[in-house]
Amino acid sequence: MLFLVACSGSQDENGQNERELKFLHDGYNPFLKASPLGKHLRKIHYKAFLTQRLRLQEIFFLESRTPLGLGSLDMSSIKIQTLDINEFRSTNPAEKMAFVEMLGKSFREIGFIVVKGHDISADLQKKAYDKIDAFYKLPLAEKEKFEVPGIGGARGYTVFGKEHAKHTNVGDLKEFFHVGVELPADHPMAKTKDYPANVSVPVVAGFDETLRELFNKLRSLGLELLQAIALDLKLNENYFTDQVYFGNSILRPIHYPPLKGDEHPDAVRSSAHEDINLITLLIGASYPGLQAKSAAGEWIPVNAEANQIVVNVGDMLQRLTNHRFVSTTHRVVNPPKDSQLGDSSRRYSIPFFVHPVSPMSLKALDNCVSPQNPAKDPPILAGDYLNQRLREIGLIK
Repeated sequence: MLFLVACSGSQDENGQNERELKFLHDGYNPFLKASPLGKHLRKIHYKAFLTQRLRLQEIFFLESRTPLGLGSLDMSSIKIQTLDINEFRSTNPAEKMAFVEMLGKSFREIGFIVVKGHDISADLQKKAYDKIDAFYKLPLAEKEKFEVPGIGGARGYTVFGKEHAKHTNVGDLKEFFHVGVELPADHPMAKTKDYPANVSVPVVAGFDETLRELFNKLRSLGLELLQAIALDLKLNENYFTDQVYFGNSILRPIHYPPLKGDEHPDAVRSSAHEDINLITLLIGASYPGLQAKSAAGEWIPVNAEANQIVVNVGDMLQRLTNHRFVSTTHRVVNPPKDSQLGDSSRRYSIPFFVHPVSPMSLKALDNCVSPQNPAKDPPILAGDYLNQRLREIGLIK
């Protein structure tokens, strides 16, 4: 997996501190290992990358040393904590509450954490990436057979460039596929417009089964994290469980193709945005590019190791907590314009968006509101809020 590690200390011509990036590769990433990109990057020294103040310093491979995780990123404006989910599972109350307190502190300050110790194996992650790689390499006409008109991309395939951030009409440079929850036949929400059927992809052997397994694993982890969130908010530990287990959560395998050079000048892989849902879980991507915006307005690279999952707060949880928890703006930037990178700049990513059931109220929790801190958002149901946001980003009319 490819890691970005920020280093400080050098000075630019204006005497300002600049951050230098080191690309670390442990050989896990099936898309970058021995690729033209890896060979090309080893020749680069001080190549401008991502922003004016982020520069590529050097490349080296980790062999015998322990990989550096995001818990080691300590920058002037942001520090993303790495938490071990096994501490929350501990039978020691003090250890469990230490996890809860650190999670709450991180979500109040920056809206991001990194989770390790989970049950989503490297084998399952690699298998999922193999399946989506096979799907996205199908001809466009074949992929379009799995697009369902009239449901706003809620299930199945969404074509390249259709989605955009709410502040722009320029489409993002990506295509994606949605896998949703499968409700029991007797569930009151079954077969309603909010819960369309999943789209099967028989042309890629094992596609359906692999993504379903990954969906269920990520949902279980998401529910555990919501239990920790509930405890931090002084709620019953299972406050979110019934509202989320059959919630409208989405697994979204995303493909960011290599750039062709004829893209709209303002188009990026994913424009700056905040997530709609409660929390988002993201397994390590196949190429760098994810950045979070700090309170100081700096864009900070965010990348997980092969055994780590990035978790961030979404707008629904921000509303519920009356902005006590922060839904941080983030984006996926374009790769550097370099013809030698070729197909190696292809990026895959698999976020899991944890949603509640549509009838859940997003009214600010009573214990997050006071005369000194009145509710910042009007009450709204989760389903109505989701549809409102989907209209803003161009997925429904």
